Amino acid sequence: MPGRNRKTSQMRKLCRILDRVNFYAGQMAALSDAELMAMTGRFRGKLRNGTALDELLPEAFAAMREAARRVLGKYPYDVQVLGGIVLHQGKIAEMKTGEGKTLVATMPLYLNALAGKSCILVTTNSYLAARDGEEMEPLYRFMGLTEKVGVSPEEGKQFTNAQKKEIYAADIVYTT
Repeated sequence: MPGRNRKTSQMRKLCRILDRVNFYAGQMAALSDAELMAMTGRFRGKLRNGTALDELLPEAFAAMREAARRVLGKYPYDVQVLGGIVLHQGKIAEMKTGEGKTLVATMPLYLNALAGKSCILVTTNSYLAARDGEEMEPLYRFMGLTEKVGVSPEEGKQFTNAQKKEIYAADIVYTT
């Protein structure tokens, strides 16, 4: 059963990363709002000094998890953190309706936006892009990031070039 051993090994690796995220949870909870918000600048500084995104993941996910608790009143469960790790690794995480995909995506979006390149979340329809972008925007703003929705609220209306430039200059973009 080589496939099963590989899956078990992958799960062990994911759980080790989750353990590191959980290790930072207490530290993040002890920070004031201002100190938690300042973590974004600290993380960006670490990236400029050569720290890899994967090395930063546990601490950045823990910061975003704590910010979600404070701003949205939602604290991602361990299984949701695992989903975020999988997404960051470029893999697919299957989740059913109501299991928190919107919240899961905030952690890898935040981490990857720290690198200074716009991160784009693509969803299946305009309604979901607008809803999720609007719901998560206060969280990103709290952590010092900009977020825009790249779909027009008016059916069939197109953005101007200036509007598109503004949208895609944001740290995080929700679109279809």
